[in-house]
Amino acid sequence: MGCKEYGAGKRFKCLNCDFEMHEFCALAPPSVKNHSLHTQHPLVFHTKPGGYLRGNCDVCARATKGYAFRCSTCNFVMHPCCAQLSWEMNFPVHSHTLKVLSSTISASGDSDLNCDECKRKKSGWVYGCRLCSYNLHAVCAKNIVNGLYAQGIKAPEKPSKFGRAVGVASHVMLGFIGGLLEGVGEGVGQAIFDTVVAKEAPTEEE
Repeated sequence: MGCKEYGAGKRFKCLNCDFEMHEFCALAPPSVKNHSLHTQHPLVFHTKPGGYLRGNCDVCARATKGYAFRCSTCNFVMHPCCAQLSWEMNFPVHSHTLKVLSSTISASGDSDLNCDECKRKKSGWVYGCRLCSYNLHAVCAKNIVNGLYAQGIKAPEKPSKFGRAVGVASHVMLGFIGGLLEGVGEGVGQAIFDTVVAKEAPTEEE
């Protein structure tokens, strides 16, 4: 109920209602200084989304709908779960230490690197191995930190904004084309009807 994200494992739950929070959301500090993923400025913990301009997490590229750490100086923002990640980490999915690839930090779209965990290309930062060619999306690394991996649960994939926009545009375009064809059909039908009537109608000479 705090960060509005999926997770499994330890959590805090209200005994009187269904309110639940991840452990890292409930125990989040009011501020963080010198976080390894954002060493430039302090990060402040916010319990409300950033209004209409809330944007996406700079680490995993997913929307920040609830609790989040925000930079008081720049526009950097990240989920409480992403704050559990660090610049260099060990994960149970790979035997070597993984480090955030600097080349993926400023990437605004999908990375050109395939993730060895989900076998896909996604937006957000990417961890890479310095000893081999293994890559791991930050969003996939987050699913390891939030308990989903340990429980054998996969977070549901949500369609991208671009995919939704294409779907809506396609629906509108098909509706427009359908209406256009319907109008053309009505016009052709009316023209045929007018032609038939003109042929069958008696002339003044008759």
